[in-house]
Amino acid sequence: MLGTIEDCVVLKDVMVPMRDGVRLATDIVLPAREGRALAGPFPTLLHRTPYDKNGTRLSEVSAAEPTPKSNLEVAKVLARAGFAVMNQDCRGRYGSEGVFKKYIGEGEDGADSLEWARGQGWCNGRFGTFGLSYSAHVQTALALQEPEGLEAMFIDSGGFWNAYQGGVRRGGAFELKQATWALKHARLSPRASDPLVKAALEGEDVTEWFKAMPWRRGVSPVRHVPEYEEYLFEQWEHGTFDAFWALPELYAAPHYPRLSRVPVFLVCGWFDPYAETILEHFRGWRAHGGHAEAVIGPWLHGRRSVTHGGDVDFGPGSVIDGLLAEDYEALRVDWFRRWLLDAPVGARPPLAHWFAMGGGAGERDAEGRMGHGGAWRKDAAWPPEASREIALLLTAEGGLTMGSACPEGEMVLRTDPMDPVPSIGGAVTSGEPVMVGGAFDQVTSPAIFGARAPYLPLAARPDVLVFATPPLAEPVEIAGPVVLEIDLVTDVPDMDLTAKLIDWTPPSESDPKGFAMNLTDGILRLRYRDDWANPSLLDPGRRYDVRVELLPVAALFAKGHRIRLDISGSNFPKFDVNPQTGEPEGRARGSRIAHSTLFFGGDRPARLKMHRL
Repeated sequence: MLGTIEDCVVLKDVMVPMRDGVRLATDIVLPAREGRALAGPFPTLLHRTPYDKNGTRLSEVSAAEPTPKSNLEVAKVLARAGFAVMNQDCRGRYGSEGVFKKYIGEGEDGADSLEWARGQGWCNGRFGTFGLSYSAHVQTALALQEPEGLEAMFIDSGGFWNAYQGGVRRGGAFELKQATWALKHARLSPRASDPLVKAALEGEDVTEWFKAMPWRRGVSPVRHVPEYEEYLFEQWEHGTFDAFWALPELYAAPHYPRLSRVPVFLVCGWFDPYAETILEHFRGWRAHGGHAEAVIGPWLHGRRSVTHGGDVDFGPGSVIDGLLAEDYEALRVDWFRRWLLDAPVGARPPLAHWFAMGGGAGERDAEGRMGHGGAWRKDAAWPPEASREIALLLTAEGGLTMGSACPEGEMVLRTDPMDPVPSIGGAVTSGEPVMVGGAFDQVTSPAIFGARAPYLPLAARPDVLVFATPPLAEPVEIAGPVVLEIDLVTDVPDMDLTAKLIDWTPPSESDPKGFAMNLTDGILRLRYRDDWANPSLLDPGRRYDVRVELLPVAALFAKGHRIRLDISGSNFPKFDVNPQTGEPEGRARGSRIAHSTLFFGGDRPARLKMHRL
């Protein structure tokens, strides 16, 4: 169907054929003048989405224009800049044919779409891609097909550096945002057009289902749409890194020599599951001679023009607007004009720009958010070249010390799978209604899934071990990876160890009890302590070296603040709970309480390693 909208011509619901005969619904927006398409041909931009090409994206906003734009409106802006734009529903979603299998096969479908476009009169054979989240994942999958003419990508919050280590699993644990996403989007699947299926799905209460973890195949809220339940459990039960996780759609890490031929702009937020993905892309592209630029702010998933995340506000300078362009939309247009129209739009060196959180006054604003502040930094490398690795030693008295040695000691950590530690914020997306991302005071409340009265700080739980420096005599700024190294002995065949880095602010007039702001966290399922591909259960009583990798972060711990590390055995519902029985993942039926001894000092001290500027 042909339509004219102002200075664009829109070809609606063009069914683009794939190699297997499945057709994908695609809207094509072309530059026009006075209602007639310009002669062209044009460089062509591809945006592929499972979220409805006719829909509105909450992320398509700016500080000046907070009303979200539709995919069509975004395409119109790009068409006016001189591009043909393809908005396409992914296979098995909305107007497209076929069966949806999350993440799998997207590379081939993207490559077939470009091949089809190359034969159209409006396409000049030069291509770019753009999109957020799933629409970022499909871009790296496409690029690994090495399609002819792909010359620029704009990747926002995704693109799977390694889905096993970020986005689907982390440290061997399963990210339960995949479960909330599956139910939400099963309700929007073609099968849900059947009134009985729709009613069954709408009748499932995901909050109650999360109380009934672990789920089982055929006994889950997603069972009404079998293909969605199938892909969910395939991800959940694949605990071992095998051929499934090595698929290019899920594992770009080995392929940077191929990816780096395409210039890329990368965007993400610290409170986004894909912050590490974006920084690894920046490193990988640059290491192989590619052109990569990156921006990492203190944002939730896709909220790059919003100054707050959770209970914390980072100030008016924390948004992307005005950083490298007037706003996100202008930045994207300029990027494609530079690489596909050869326009002199002011080339920039390949740098990472990141927001170092901290240094604000700490006062509450009118909405009740704590003003944490921060400042932008930039460097050609990540971690930044000027940084140096430091190690804070954990002590048996609950201290974090910058010294070179500390006395030997022990602590016992008791962990009960039937009473997991509640998640409070962090790098979370698509978790509603059971979890949300962002920076929060680490205190429970009725709004926190799994919390119980009297709603005390997480630090009050006996299964949360707290380690902290004294109040800092001078500021400490970090930027880079964060790692916990510790030795332990346990009495169960498997368990998880979690670590959470916290900026512990002193008491103030607005926060008389202080404020324990989460910065980043990590988890390790101990059967994967040595090798993702060859897990091994624990021998009770044997001492093990454990390394927990937290998501990277940039933060300034102000003078008078304390650097704090919380250690526990669970972070639920962000991650699935380890039953501590050693049973196969996704199939466990029992549970065991674990008693683990953690060791400090001596020849193998427990250490928190960070990169200090």
